[in-house]
Amino acid sequence: MARDWYKSLFRLVILAALAATPAAAQDYPNRTIRVIVPFGAGGPTDVFTRALGEELRKALGQPVILENRPGAGSIIGTAEVAKAAPDGYTLLMISATQTTVETLNPNRSYKLMRDLVPVAAVMNSELVLVVPQRSPVNSLKELIALAKAKPGTLNYGSSGPGSNYHMAGELIKNLAGLDMVHVPYKGSTGARADILSGQIDMMFDSVPTMAPTIEEGRVKALGTSGKTRSPVLPNVPTIAEAGIPDYNATIWIGVMAPAGTPKPVVETLNREINKILSRPEIKESWRRQGTNTMVMTPEEFGRYIETEIERWAKLIKANNIGVN
Repeated sequence: MARDWYKSLFRLVILAALAATPAAAQDYPNRTIRVIVPFGAGGPTDVFTRALGEELRKALGQPVILENRPGAGSIIGTAEVAKAAPDGYTLLMISATQTTVETLNPNRSYKLMRDLVPVAAVMNSELVLVVPQRSPVNSLKELIALAKAKPGTLNYGSSGPGSNYHMAGELIKNLAGLDMVHVPYKGSTGARADILSGQIDMMFDSVPTMAPTIEEGRVKALGTSGKTRSPVLPNVPTIAEAGIPDYNATIWIGVMAPAGTPKPVVETLNREINKILSRPEIKESWRRQGTNTMVMTPEEFGRYIETEIERWAKLIKANNIGVN
């Protein structure tokens, strides 16, 4: 009899738990949503997350708070979300950086596609290679010639190991056969400050972030990383045009949530984010800043992430790229 009582109690507990999930999802959201950005303030992920967060706040009727958690090439912030409650109130901004980290840093507390679920893609953009204003280099060909004449002496900054900027630099090193030193920062803000002061020789940065500085003449742009010229920097050649054929490295960002987040919550977030990104005024505003909005279902975004993980894994392994 006692055994039957425990079985009945167990069934009631399970039924209550199953019933609670749809109710919680239907009530979502009813409090503040935290969005963790695993990069420093001022970079493209930070800037466009803030813009998206404000629109999402209006759409959902709840505060959307952005929190920067930079460090370890995005691992610190990503790990925090991976272990958060799967209730839709802690979200992660993901970029291409996290897809390279999957191969570069195997000893992590999480696995991207195991411990997090795709919610929505957001945008993509090109990078631009810049040197300090007082650099003797004025073109990509001159940079390549100088690097080959002085192997191991030139350096380039990035926002951390595995970051978009790190991978763009490693790609240029490998395709052009250069020996340059990687200088990783905790975030792109530090690298950006040092390229302006001339403390580092070069860096890749996002077009939206660096374009105003280029236009002010505070740095010199040597090339953009996409297949075609950026509409924001039409006078700057692509790196492929400037001397390294087939060069292509872009950045993108999106949203993920802890694994186990109820599907109705994921679908609500995806629907509202896609509505925002599909609005003509948002698309045009972001395009003028050098970015393209990306509208995908969670399933499509998941396949996109997996493709990126595979693409960068092949490049990293083929060229023996390390975390330093």
